[in-house]
Amino acid sequence: MVKRLIPLAAMEKILKKCGAIRVADSAKVTMKNTIEDIADDIARNAVQLATHAGRKTVKAGDIKLAVK
Repeated sequence: MVKRLIPLAAMEKILKKCGAIRVADSAKVTMKNTIEDIADDIARNAVQLATHAGRKTVKAGDIKLAVK
């Protein structure tokens, strides 16, 4: 069973907002997987930053730093 964190409909909305007329199912799945992989990396880095700062709570600043 595949655990979906981000719905495929959201991927279609993003692509259509950017000008796509039609979106293939494979494009939605690929975009979802790519975004989730990037989000995992950002989250992992943000948790490391918060831990390094001696906090258990991840803050917005940790996310911003993790993206850089």
